[in-house]
Amino acid sequence: MQVTEFANEGLKRGYNIVVSAAEISAGRDKRLAALGRDLRLPGFRPGKVPASVVKQRYGAAIMSEVLEEQVGEATRKVVSDRGLRPALQPKVDVVNFADGGDLEFKVELELLPEIPLPDFSAIALERPKASPSPAEIDTAIEGIAGRNRTMVDVEEVRPATKGDVLVCDFVGRLAGETEPFQGGSMNDMPIEVAGEGFIPGFTEQLDGLSPGESRQITVSFPAEYGAAELAGKEAVFDITAKKLQRSETPVIDDAFAKTLGLDDLDAVKKVLTEGLQREYDGLARQKIKRALLDALSEQAQFEVPEGMIEGEFAQIWQRVEADMKEGRLDADDKGKDEDTLKAEYRAIAMRRIRLGLLLAEIGRVNGIQVTSEELGRAVRAEATRYPGQEKQVMDFFQKNPQAAENLRGPIFEDKVVDFMLELAKVTDVDVTVAELTAPPAAA
Repeated sequence: MQVTEFANEGLKRGYNIVVSAAEISAGRDKRLAALGRDLRLPGFRPGKVPASVVKQRYGAAIMSEVLEEQVGEATRKVVSDRGLRPALQPKVDVVNFADGGDLEFKVELELLPEIPLPDFSAIALERPKASPSPAEIDTAIEGIAGRNRTMVDVEEVRPATKGDVLVCDFVGRLAGETEPFQGGSMNDMPIEVAGEGFIPGFTEQLDGLSPGESRQITVSFPAEYGAAELAGKEAVFDITAKKLQRSETPVIDDAFAKTLGLDDLDAVKKVLTEGLQREYDGLARQKIKRALLDALSEQAQFEVPEGMIEGEFAQIWQRVEADMKEGRLDADDKGKDEDTLKAEYRAIAMRRIRLGLLLAEIGRVNGIQVTSEELGRAVRAEATRYPGQEKQVMDFFQKNPQAAENLRGPIFEDKVVDFMLELAKVTDVDVTVAELTAPPAAA
């Protein structure tokens, strides 16, 4: 095998490789011999088919496999002998080959850059800390009680007012028509007076209606209504009120706590406090992680493989184009021309690749790895996101190992972040919940 370097600029390398006809012939003969040992053809005993017959019948088909094997082996040897670290799969192009002749091809690749590691102890960060207040816990309990309210029949005969619930029968027709439209009639439907969930203006017109009374109301379907045959059209509903109800919120006490499966009200408050604290701690981690990555981004100014940037940018731009087509562009992006957007998102792609390479190098140098136990926990956690389908999800990951491997990246990144935070200068700062939940200033 002859190797000639024709490109050596920055991270790019290029090699012209020639594999001799003798090497190719030897590789083909080896494959043919292996095939002949197991080949069964009429008129020949198993394994006794003459080499010339095997070559005549299968030589052409095997040659393509031999060439692919020779290219792969030669490429791997070039990379190994020169201690190269390819950033992406090398690009291979056959230059020349004729049966019985040498194989000439070229290999072009980009290398991973030399990545200087930052001085973690020089990175100063503030970690926001917030805790739920008693008032927040009380509000959360009131919300739970509100969601557990029950409906009680109103015995007194009176007109319904806002917040009451009327149990009604109704029939809907489009204006000017005599037959009800499909889906426009219901029996024993509980409707909150002036509540949400119906056609705009529907529930408000039930105000003042008493059980046993009937009323005709007119409403208009929104122009963007889901059923095209009704969108933007006027409809008339004949409504008969049958029963009046009011909601009754349970008293917040130890008895209420027991309906939630807890011993007493203090236990409810403890569970809510711990839950909110986990939520706030998660937000705090997101903020300090973002600050850490921003600090690393300022220090990470090494060269980035162009192919990796292009691949990342292509994925980002595909989503941006879809958003443009659907009219879902972010407010910050609206009004910008395509060249400006491409430049900005290319910079984002470069930042992502650069940070990804830096985190990978930090993990490699410091021996940070994701254990099989950690990966297993991640798979189980993913399965719990699909209640009732946990077994199917676990079976999917077992049959598709690559899908499970996709969970490894976030775990690895978090472990590297934890490693860096241990070495950085981190100061805890008490903040309000409003400050903690506020979006980043850059957004």
